[in-house]
Amino acid sequence: MTLQLPDAEGGLRTYEPRTEPRALTPGTPFTSRTVFSAAHVVADPLADTTPDSPAAVDWDATLAFRRHLWSHGLGVAEAMDTAQRGMGLDWAGAAELIRRSAAEARSVGGRIACGVGTDQITGGTLAEIRAAYEEQLALVEDAGAQAVLMASRALAATASGPEDYLEIYGHLLRQAAGPVIVHWLGPMFDPALKGYWGSSDLDAATGTVLQVISARPDKVDGIKVSLLDARREVDLRRRLPGGVRCYTGDDFHYPELIAGDDQGFSHALLGIFDPLAPLAAEAVRVLDTGDTAGFRALLDPTVDLSRHLFRAPTRFYKTGVVFLAWLAGHQTHFTMVGGLQSARSLPHFARAYELADRLGLFPDPKRAEERMKNLLSVYGVNQ
Repeated sequence: MTLQLPDAEGGLRTYEPRTEPRALTPGTPFTSRTVFSAAHVVADPLADTTPDSPAAVDWDATLAFRRHLWSHGLGVAEAMDTAQRGMGLDWAGAAELIRRSAAEARSVGGRIACGVGTDQITGGTLAEIRAAYEEQLALVEDAGAQAVLMASRALAATASGPEDYLEIYGHLLRQAAGPVIVHWLGPMFDPALKGYWGSSDLDAATGTVLQVISARPDKVDGIKVSLLDARREVDLRRRLPGGVRCYTGDDFHYPELIAGDDQGFSHALLGIFDPLAPLAAEAVRVLDTGDTAGFRALLDPTVDLSRHLFRAPTRFYKTGVVFLAWLAGHQTHFTMVGGLQSARSLPHFARAYELADRLGLFPDPKRAEERMKNLLSVYGVNQ
């Protein structure tokens, strides 16, 4: 069987799908790296909503996907960018997601870290921003989850300089019950975060975030760096206080950053590990044995898919993540909260399908092929 797939030039090309899945099975937790997958949410396709409506979530399918991640040994990074936080999922929806996922984590013994932000407000004074952070921090800690201090659009808009970040984050770290993960999300993921940490000069911004961490290293488990700049991440990693982890959020360079060098390595908190979970888990277990070359042999071939999904405008990568979850059978439909399934083109979907199929990511390649055919026919490309 072959498929006629659209290409970027407006034509069609022939692709022969693979017929057998890759043999990937659940396994034990990792020993050499701490690894989180940021997880997407599954929309309720039967809800009568609009892009401006509160998110309608299929809770059963959403929690089932988290059990899938836990079964492969990954932690779940919940209610973060991959879950369309601020792009379809509002704070009310995120709060419910955190409560439900944290309860599910307790029931299965899964690791979970949840996003703490300020998205219940759109702006305000520093005092109001601090109060918004505090509200979310309290909810996450009450749910029994680890907190991830996410970058705040409101703080980026209000702060007058680095001292405001030092004051807000210093207060939150003093207040946090346990070590948190600090999250540095670059403007390629969210343009509203340009100039975060008080400067568009990344050297100056790095200095500020290191000040934040160095003031209370006992309250910082690690920092997630999502700048798509491997050199800068390595530089920051080498300057962190002892015991503070660097979690790579670099969906372009993650194999080399996780593998590390003779001066250290990065742990991981990645959106690309949502579709890659079984394969990524197998690779990390190989790394646990000390086989770096084997780890790279498994994970390096996935980078083309990741770079495709995260291509500019990077913030729309969630569309490709949910698309692959549908093809893989983790949900029965390709619908997203906020209508975000429209954010990528048919040629983009076709290339994502081809790259994922070549990697053997679909447990049932025939089902993935049939679903790809269905999508093509909706766009008027009949086989």
